Amino acid sequence: MTNSMRIGELLGPTLMVMIASEFPLIQPYLYDEQIPPVVYLSGVLMFVAGLAIVRSHNLWQRDWTLLITLCGWFLLALGLFRMFAANFYRQATGNTSSLLFMIVESILFAIGSLITWKAYARNAKS
Repeated sequence: MTNSMRIGELLGPTLMVMIASEFPLIQPYLYDEQIPPVVYLSGVLMFVAGLAIVRSHNLWQRDWTLLITLCGWFLLALGLFRMFAANFYRQATGNTSSLLFMIVESILFAIGSLITWKAYARNAKS
């Protein structure tokens, strides 16, 4: 559980801050002018983060730690997709409505909040 808490203490707040900073109401034009090299670079960063999480935390237990493993695999897959299909990803996000982004980002923010709460709440009891 210690490894899960350490990763959760990093992953949860990072996910929350990333989602909050990308929220369409805060930065409505963030995805309008993406260029493929920037999409590729963010894909590399996501791939490395996802690979690090999956290599150190590939646990499939039915508790909150499963969210960490799923986030790792999601980052790994999204990073690969952004690396190998940067132009397609840029076009697809440009044609997607802000409402869909807000729904998906709200769900991801809730997941980040839960991971953060579980990781830090356990430390407060110790």
